[in-house]
Amino acid sequence: MLHIILFQPEIPQNTGNIGRMCALTRSRLHLIHPLGFKITDRNLKRAGMDYWRSLDFREHADWAAFRGAAGGPSRLWLFTTRAERSFWDVRYADGDGLVFGNEGSGAPEWLHDELRGGRVAIPHANPDLRSLNLSTAAGIAAFEAIRQLAHP
Repeated sequence: MLHIILFQPEIPQNTGNIGRMCALTRSRLHLIHPLGFKITDRNLKRAGMDYWRSLDFREHADWAAFRGAAGGPSRLWLFTTRAERSFWDVRYADGDGLVFGNEGSGAPEWLHDELRGGRVAIPHANPDLRSLNLSTAAGIAAFEAIRQLAHP
């Protein structure tokens, strides 16, 4: 199983899109509070559509609760524009967790420090632009991991 971890996501449509992807790929979605919306938000439900009922997702009060919860990932990879290592250079394994910071400020410095050895970036060709949309980045990352798991 692949784990997708959203650290304090702010935009319900992004989380809904990621939830839909997780339901389709049978990945577990972890939402780390506080969230910038309520799980009952109509925008979240619209983006996730009826796939939300098939989603394996867990909510965690904070990062410490996530780290202490049963059924979590075996390794963590922090997707960030601040990494020098490409996500293509990683050999993903069953049980890995892909961590994404929030839309406004990314991951906090302490999380970068904790996951320093597992920081990876999705390369992009235009250095003048900052980053991809959260749901796009999560989709790219998840499907690369799934491709590797399906074709070792």
